[in-house]
Amino acid sequence: MTLAAIIIAIVSFALGALLALLMIPVLVWLERRGAGLIQDRLGPNRTNVGGFRFGGVVQSFADVVKLVLKEEYYPSHIKDHRWLFILAPMITFVAALLAFMVIPFADNIVIAGESLKIQALPVEYGVLWYLAIGAVGVIGIFFGGWLSHNKYSLLGASRAGSMMISYELPLGLSVLAFVITYNSIDFNAMVAWQSGTVLGFLPAWGIVVQPLGAIILIIALFAETNRAPFSVSEGESEIVAGYMTEYTAMKFAMYFMGEYVAMNTASAVIITMVFGGYQLPWVSTEMLIENFRYFAWAIMVVMPVVVYFVIEWMYKNNAVRPTVISDGSREFEAKVLSIVMVVMTLVVEVILVYLSSAQDAVLGTSIAVMLLQIVVFVVKLMIFNLFFILVRWTLPRFRYDQVQDLGWRYLLPLSLVNLFITAIVVVGVS
Repeated sequence: MTLAAIIIAIVSFALGALLALLMIPVLVWLERRGAGLIQDRLGPNRTNVGGFRFGGVVQSFADVVKLVLKEEYYPSHIKDHRWLFILAPMITFVAALLAFMVIPFADNIVIAGESLKIQALPVEYGVLWYLAIGAVGVIGIFFGGWLSHNKYSLLGASRAGSMMISYELPLGLSVLAFVITYNSIDFNAMVAWQSGTVLGFLPAWGIVVQPLGAIILIIALFAETNRAPFSVSEGESEIVAGYMTEYTAMKFAMYFMGEYVAMNTASAVIITMVFGGYQLPWVSTEMLIENFRYFAWAIMVVMPVVVYFVIEWMYKNNAVRPTVISDGSREFEAKVLSIVMVVMTLVVEVILVYLSSAQDAVLGTSIAVMLLQIVVFVVKLMIFNLFFILVRWTLPRFRYDQVQDLGWRYLLPLSLVNLFITAIVVVGVS
């Protein structure tokens, strides 16, 4: 293995870990702020470190400290298999984390004639890995409900298991339709396929070429993440907290964090298979590299405008919606963040000016294109995570029988019809 391959492997693994783990406090913050926005309230905005609140993100880290320091409670009947009781939430968390690691964050980068994957786990069977590892997470829920010896926990685990069976079938069939369409089980190849066009002017995204399959995939992944409106396995109004009823402190935190990692992973799979992944619409990687100068100048024009409006929004938000703390720290925080954003913008502008004017900066251009695609991927990821959050705080929880009816009576037949039509079209076209 060359030095370049080792560096890219380390960077890709670090990027995957950061996008999976550091996204947890950000998603918790987005969940709370989004709920506050929908319910016409502020949400968390007072917890700070040295006057810095970062819009309330610090509250998420305060919650971690709280959960670490809380009492570890164990039911009296699990003395002989306490390790299994602890292992249950770890299984759910680790399965969601490993499933995320096969998502490509950018197209392969070519260094010294060697094509290197920008994936934490650079495998060519990403779809199979996700389906296999993602399904393991429910085992942790089974263990949690069974070991608790609590009727509410057992009901929650039973519901999770039956829901997994109900939605794994349409999920697998919808994924199979995409595999037939893209003729690959490699996530990176799927994204490359979507860089083309359909009918000469529409981006060849999965949502365009497989609209029914995309809808089934999105609904099934909503159910797989156990989030509202499919949160019947932990329905507080019916079964206390379901499989998590007997879990406290960091054991509960592992289940809690596993839910957000699973949501983040589901969002990554959806944008990779349905919304073009790291690609911009109508733009392939080759087009980006060949016409990088024009894209660089476009970014240099748009980026300062975006930063200006973000800074204006910060100061306006501070004036219109002040907190109960009037120590001036919000104004100080806004000033510091403004300076940081302006400096970062200037640095990016200088780098883009150099790359767009240099004649032999082939490697630098490739790295810049890779960074641009990573930014596109993260933006799409955040948008779909926001969609998950908005759905949770907009729709009420479905009844258990409604969840089963949707899976068996509607999604399964529709996924079979979609697979049949896809096979006919693909065979007819080829």
